[in-house]
Amino acid sequence: METCWPLSRSLLLQILEDRTTDRFVAERVWERLGYVCLPEDDGSACWQAGPTTPETWRQAFPKAPEVIATRPASVALTRSVPKPLKQLLKQQLGFEGYKIGELYPRRTRRATVVNWLLAWLAERQEPLAEEGLLPERLEPPVDPVCGHPGDLPVR
Repeated sequence: METCWPLSRSLLLQILEDRTTDRFVAERVWERLGYVCLPEDDGSACWQAGPTTPETWRQAFPKAPEVIATRPASVALTRSVPKPLKQLLKQQLGFEGYKIGELYPRRTRRATVVNWLLAWLAERQEPLAEEGLLPERLEPPVDPVCGHPGDLPVR
C-alpha cells in the first residue's frame, strides 16, 4: 500500500467540522481501502481498485466510490465497521453528534467516515495522534447541503 495521509485527532475534527472538501475526505478512505490513483489521458486522475483492495469493495466499487456523495458507499462503510468499534467516534473524540439544525446527509456521512477511519486504526492497533498534517482549513460551506465548491451533489 502506498503511504496514506496520516490520521490525527486534529484532522478528524476538521473533517467533522466540515472544513475540508468531500473529495479530500473520500481520498482518506480510498487510500486505506487500497484504491490507487491512476492518471487519465486528459491529465486528470481516476481512483481504481488496486491489488490490496478487499474483494467485497473491488466487486461493489471497481472505481473508488464517492463516500460522501453516494448513499451505497456510505452504507458499505457503516456495515464494514465491526460492531465493537461502532462507538469510537463518541469514545475517542467525544463526538455527541450534530445538532438538529446541522443534520444533513453530507455531515452525517462525514461522521460515518471518521468512525470508519478510527475503526481502521483500531483494527491495526495503531494509536491516534493528537496533531498531524492538515490540509488547508476551509470555512464551513455557506450551504451545508451543497458543500464546498467542487463537492458533488449528495444522492
